[in-house]
Amino acid sequence: MAKSTRIALLSVVVAVLSVLGFVAPSQAAPPGRIDPRPSTAELARKLDELQGRSHGAIEVAAIGKSNQGRPVWSARVGDGPLRVLYVTQQHGDEPLGTPAALEFLREVGVGQSRYQRWLRSQVTVDIVVRANPDGHELNWRYNYAPDAAPDYGAAGKGYDINRYHDPAVAPENNPATEAGLIQRHYTEFQPQIVVDYHMQGRYAGGGGREITASLMWPTNPGVTPSNLELAKQISVVAQRSMTDGGANVSQYPGGDYRGIARNAYGLRGSGSVLIELSDMGPQHEQAQIDSALRSMLAIVRSAADGSLGTIDPADADAIPPRGEPIPQAAAAGTHAD
Repeated sequence: MAKSTRIALLSVVVAVLSVLGFVAPSQAAPPGRIDPRPSTAELARKLDELQGRSHGAIEVAAIGKSNQGRPVWSARVGDGPLRVLYVTQQHGDEPLGTPAALEFLREVGVGQSRYQRWLRSQVTVDIVVRANPDGHELNWRYNYAPDAAPDYGAAGKGYDINRYHDPAVAPENNPATEAGLIQRHYTEFQPQIVVDYHMQGRYAGGGGREITASLMWPTNPGVTPSNLELAKQISVVAQRSMTDGGANVSQYPGGDYRGIARNAYGLRGSGSVLIELSDMGPQHEQAQIDSALRSMLAIVRSAADGSLGTIDPADADAIPPRGEPIPQAAAAGTHAD
């Protein structure tokens, strides 16, 4: 789609939303503009810069390569006993978790304040930054595997990576290359907490306010009660932190398929959560990056200081359900976990 056509379509969508009475919540944007879609080369440069500026606090390494030979990067910060894994951009056209991850690394890893040193002594955070670099370059949901006939994906394009994390499938047998890399990385890292960042379409919420993000814990019945409770506690912390920044957060109506990351890593023993940022257009991207960053920081802080364990898991059930797609806005693009 040409840039002029996209701008015109966005203008129509904004006008329609105003007429229909859906109000985008007023969210705080971070100071200074953050690149919402750093290129593959720029992402590598930014990670290298952060590693250098951290003086050893941040370690960057490739966990493998995509089908087109691009590195899939891991960035690790901290050396504490509690381990947290964030994953961004499994779907290549859902980018905003990736710049939020870079800002998280900057805030936690670059600097030697007393608080930063304390936080890094309590937790080890590993981020798979842009799990699907080929999909990012191609601006589509899938990885690059045009010869595949995937059960989940698109023939002639590739696999939907977030359907190929089933614990019963060994990484070496995983047809979705990048999902296999994440599986191996999970086994090596053994995190207690996993949070997977995606993007969704635009949806109505209660009171005429648009939903800015949705989240969900594992829904597969095989997840143990203790892992489910932890995931709900994480969800509450994320929801509250995003709401404090002006977000309007709902539950995500996801399924129970074992191959979805939030279910798969819940089955493997982690508190596993999906966070979906709404794709609200360029004028909201900076605020959405800030919203994701708030959740990343809050989850780690609450894990480090022990307040996560004081959250009542039942509070997650009180997070409102997501409403219906907003007319016309839905035509501009749809996403699913």
